[in-house]
Amino acid sequence: MSVLPDLHLHYVQACQNLSQPENPFIARVLQEADKNDEISTKGITLKLAGNNHLVPVPRVTDDDLRVLVTVLDQAAFVTGLDLAYNLLTDAGAETIATFLQENSTLQYLNLMFNDIGTSGAELIAEALHSNQSLVHLRMTGNKIGNQGGMFFASMLKINSTLKKLDLGDCDLGLQCLIATAIALTENTSLKAINLNRPLLSNQQEETTVHMARMLRSNSSLVELHLGKHGMKNFGVEQLCEALYGNSSLRYLDLSCNNITHDGVKFLGELLKRNKTLRILDLDANRIEDIGAMYLSEALETRNMTLQALSIVSNNITGEGLLALARALESNTTLTHIYIWGNKLDRDSSGAFWELLDMGRLELGCTDVAPYEVDGEVFLAELSHGLGKHRYWAPRSAAVDPGAANASLEIVPVSEY
Repeated sequence: MSVLPDLHLHYVQACQNLSQPENPFIARVLQEADKNDEISTKGITLKLAGNNHLVPVPRVTDDDLRVLVTVLDQAAFVTGLDLAYNLLTDAGAETIATFLQENSTLQYLNLMFNDIGTSGAELIAEALHSNQSLVHLRMTGNKIGNQGGMFFASMLKINSTLKKLDLGDCDLGLQCLIATAIALTENTSLKAINLNRPLLSNQQEETTVHMARMLRSNSSLVELHLGKHGMKNFGVEQLCEALYGNSSLRYLDLSCNNITHDGVKFLGELLKRNKTLRILDLDANRIEDIGAMYLSEALETRNMTLQALSIVSNNITGEGLLALARALESNTTLTHIYIWGNKLDRDSSGAFWELLDMGRLELGCTDVAPYEVDGEVFLAELSHGLGKHRYWAPRSAAVDPGAANASLEIVPVSEY
């Protein structure tokens, strides 16, 4: 049963009952929450992240969390909990797991970059076997390893509530990725998954083959992150062949791989026929001018559905960038494009300045801004990439839901 918003008072009482000193950071956040007049009708996300502060704060520990959940047990209006960048270990994960088994209102849980390991991952994954409220879970940066990832893969075969799962930078392994791909052939509820930066010891691309096989049969996944997988052109070919028959995936992240223009040729052909993809992230590959030409050809003549393209740091020179700028003149659907880190020259800088000047591109939809020196136009970098709020969100102002990973609100399941 939910109590009236008086979280701070209940927190003080819980600290006394459990003989635990108050954490001033938690106390202040709860005091701020109590001032929210709409807390009991609209719900609230408690933002207890340990990194979003100009002044250092005492980060949340396992003991702090043990006290906090006794308060949240009676606060059904708390629908989100952000505990990123704190000091939680497997003991804290056990507290979270118990809370998830008993709680029926929490929809968003952010545990990214704590110290949760394999055993903690097992407890949280097992709790999600029965939990029917959590919609979005972020485990990013916790070193749960291959075995910890296996527990989440098993969970995906059972849980039918979770819609977004972030396991990026979690040291996942080959077996875990294959098990996850197999689980997603059966799971029909998950909409978005981040599997960035696994630890893979071979170069055979088995994981990409399994992901492609999954995409052939999965009809619910909307967002897929496969950054830092060591993916080569063969892997891209496998994914593209699978996506010809897939009508659900809208956000494909292939950043920080080993993709060259030969791989982008397959993507260009896919874009000519695919009517589903809205966001394509090719950051930090090596597609060069030829790859940019393949993309511009598809975007200029055939594809009218892609909304965001990121080709940051791909060794593209002015020739390739000019081709993309020309494609934007005829393609009115592509609204977001990110080009910084390539070899901008006078002509390409001028072309993108014209796109911005005529309103074809908006400053918030690209990562460059023009400036002029001695009559010559240059471009400066802006922090408006696809990953703008992947690891950080400002505490002083609300973040537009569409700004989180620039997902254009394709999976609006949570505040982030």
